[in-house]
This record gives sequence, structure tokens and C-alpha cells, in this order.
Amino acid sequence: MLYLDRPAWPWRGRLWSHLISDVSYAELHAFAEALGAPRRGFDRDHYDLPAERFRVAVWLGARVVPSREIARLLRAAGLRRPKHLHSAAARTVAEHRPGLVLPGSAPEPSPFSARASSSRPDRCQTP
Repeated sequence: MLYLDRPAWPWRGRLWSHLISDVSYAELHAFAEALGAPRRGFDRDHYDLPAERFRVAVWLGARVVPSREIARLLRAAGLRRPKHLHSAAARTVAEHRPGLVLPGSAPEPSPFSARASSSRPDRCQTP
């Protein structure tokens, strides 16, 4: 089943809802895709959904619940990913796989890029 709370969370001049599944992340991602929600709206265990998409989500079958129910439903389903645990796990993965770029992080600049080698004279310059 899919659940969402009413749009009450302000951010960047808009109100937002939280969309969750109590079955699986696969169900949540499939529903969000059908809804037209971008993948960047996924935050650990839920989608942040703008108020403009609230009615369509309900029409597609999401059940409206109070905000306090969102975390309870996720915990009961074993799908809750608290921020403090998720951040620690991401750091552990990054430490063991140095070349891995995690979502939300920028890749390190290559030492061979033009900006990194700015002290080198440009070969196209004339003396």
C-alpha cells in the first residue's frame, strides 16, 4: 500500500508531502514514476512530493494519513532508514570503494582536467 501525508512541509516556497510504501522500495519507485515524480525526490525511504502532485497521487491510489503515521508505517514494514544510520552507511561504503560516487555527492576533480592543471601553459598560445 502507498501512503502520503498532506502537503504541510515548507521548502523553497512550496509545500511538500511524504510518499511511502509499506511493501517495498520497488513499489514506491514504480508509483512515483507513474506519478511523474523525479527520482531526485527520493530521500532514503520516501519521496518528497510537491503539493501540486498530491491530488493525482490520491487519485492513483495513495492513502492519506497523518504525518506522524508515515514513520510508524515505515518502521512497522522494516523500511525506515533514519538519516543518522543512512549517512554512516554511505560513508562506510565510500571508504571501502574509493572511486564510487554516491548520490548527492560530487565526484572529485580529475588531476588531468584543465582546471587541475592550470599551471601548465596552453599549447595554443603563441610566444
